Parts: sequence; C-alpha cells; structure tokens
Amino acid sequence: MSLKERIYSVLVVSAAEKLNTALVSLLPESHYSPVRVVTSISAAKRMWSEHSFDFVIINSPLPDDVGARFAVDAGSAAGTVVLLLARAEVHDELRDRVAEHGVFTLPKPLTQPVLTLALDWMSSTRERLRKLEKKTLSFEEKMEEIRIVNRAKWLLISELNMEEPKAHRYIEKQAMDRCISRKEVAAEIIKTYT
Repeated sequence: MSLKERIYSVLVVSAAEKLNTALVSLLPESHYSPVRVVTSISAAKRMWSEHSFDFVIINSPLPDDVGARFAVDAGSAAGTVVLLLARAEVHDELRDRVAEHGVFTLPKPLTQPVLTLALDWMSSTRERLRKLEKKTLSFEEKMEEIRIVNRAKWLLISELNMEEPKAHRYIEKQAMDRCISRKEVAAEIIKTYT
C-alpha cells in the first residue's frame, strides 16, 4: 500500500485557534482520520488514554504545560510519531530535550510548505515503524514456537525416554507427514503429556 493510500489518525494539541484551523485544512479526511483537536495537555492525556494515534502534533506552549514531557511519552508509544512546534527562541532547548526520544521539532512561525513537508516525514517514519512492528511480531511468534517445541521435546525425552535428536526428528516428521506446523504438533504433545 502506498503512502497516498494510507490513512493516519492525528491528535492535535494546540490552544492557538488560527494554527488549529490551518492544520486541520492540511489534514484532509481522505488521508487523515480521525483528527482530534484538544487545547491542553491534560485534555491530550485524557484523549491519549482513550485512543491511540499515528501522529501527535503539539503546539507549545499550552495553558497547562510546555508539552515536552507529553511529547516524549507519546513518542515512546509503539507506532506514534510526534511533532513538537515551539517558538523560535526556545526551539533549540526543547529540541535538545526531546530529539533523543524520537520527537520531531520545528520552530515557529511556520509556513504551509514546511508543515506539508513535516507531514510527509511523519508518514515515512510511521511506515518505517509499521515495518519494525511486523518484524518484531514475527520474531516474537518464532520465539514462541521455539519455546513450545522445546517444551514438547523435553516432555518426549522425560515421558518416552527419547534422546533429544530423536525427539526433534519426531516433531519434524509429524509436522511434515500431517502437513501442520511444528508448533501444532508440539501443542498436541504438551496436551497429551501434561
């Protein structure tokens, strides 16, 4: 699926009505949905606890906080890309605090082309995170299969006095002969002997 076909959920945290209007106009529903706008960090935290978002855009400062801590927390969530907008005079300081946590920053004032470019970068980063999530999931599934097969092998060794290579071959052969996975054979063995 190309980036143009993806739909991203967005949380905008900003107390500036003018910027909110400009941002929402850059986030067409065909590409960004849902788009939620809140005006404080406390409201953002409540929204965050109820929903997960692909993108979080924070316009600092907010009435109740600068937003750096929330940016770091949101950025540490799996699959979330964060953009922190800060006044030019404090931008470097905020960037130094949040950049190591994977948070993007931009100094204000902003232009539409810069915001559009930032959204493109965020889309690319979200897709890279999506691929890493898939790799992590497949790695975890493979590790789970290895654990189950090893447990079944040890049950065959202890219950049927098989040697480890013979127990391994038994599981492999059963899987091939029956056209099922090693994990399924192992699960049957575990169920039988426990």
